[in-house]
Amino acid sequence: MAQKAEIRIGISGWTYAPWRGQFFPKGLPRNRELAYASTFFRSIEINGTFYGLQTPSAYRSWAEQVPEDFVFAVKAPRFITHIKRARDIAVPVANFFASGVLALGARLGPVLWQFPPSFHFDRSLMEEFLALLPHDTGAASALARRHDDHLRARAWLKTDAVRPIRHAVEIRHQSFVDQAFVDLLRAHDVALVCADTVAWPRLMDLTSDFVYCRLHGSTELYRSGYDAAALDEWAARIRAWADGNPMHDGDFAAPSSGPLKRRDVFVFFDNTDKLRAPQDALALIKKLGLAPEQGEHAA
Repeated sequence: MAQKAEIRIGISGWTYAPWRGQFFPKGLPRNRELAYASTFFRSIEINGTFYGLQTPSAYRSWAEQVPEDFVFAVKAPRFITHIKRARDIAVPVANFFASGVLALGARLGPVLWQFPPSFHFDRSLMEEFLALLPHDTGAASALARRHDDHLRARAWLKTDAVRPIRHAVEIRHQSFVDQAFVDLLRAHDVALVCADTVAWPRLMDLTSDFVYCRLHGSTELYRSGYDAAALDEWAARIRAWADGNPMHDGDFAAPSSGPLKRRDVFVFFDNTDKLRAPQDALALIKKLGLAPEQGEHAA
């Protein structure tokens, strides 16, 4: 019998002032916020990595603050996706993986590559980009050795074990609604992010052995919350993906959503200027019967 799929519901980032005294208890030290959040969620997106390269000590600190069965999704730098726009990026990608990503060890989950709304589908460019991505920590370590002098004094090139690395691509332009794009993702075993929003395509094509969803707010970008009916819809989709059942409730760029099989599912809430994200994530966890025993790791 096939192994049961994992479902991880979480939040995008954790250092938000409006959460203090709301999701976070009043008076909780800021350096305990990650540890506290990790008692409710089995995965969290690291947002700071999108804005600039972090340090090995930061990655090690994050890994030490969360439970053993927790994994981070790591958001790749916007320098690669927004500034370089996927061109001439071999060294920037090497720098990213040399910056400390591998210091997460067993807590390294999917890597998220978010492209801007102005980025159009270019088949040859996207194929070059996907071919560059390392699919295990050994390959990531080898790639990281190609870093430049920006990381000479603080590169982290080692891995404690060879583990798979998953990748997910979030697109925000209509030109990606194309069979050729889906075929490329499947050929390179990269997930297509299902982004729930009114601003760009919400595609649900299955292109890898896992599903990655980002819920940005379906009626007002980054602001609208999810009521019980909307969460019921997402719970049904998640169960279908995890159980390997057909799921036709969505938009697809390709005629087929790929072979039916159980898939791990990652869902991150990024809505209502982050304020509603924790409560919506907790409500979805409850609907799926996944509520953890909370408080074990909080201070």
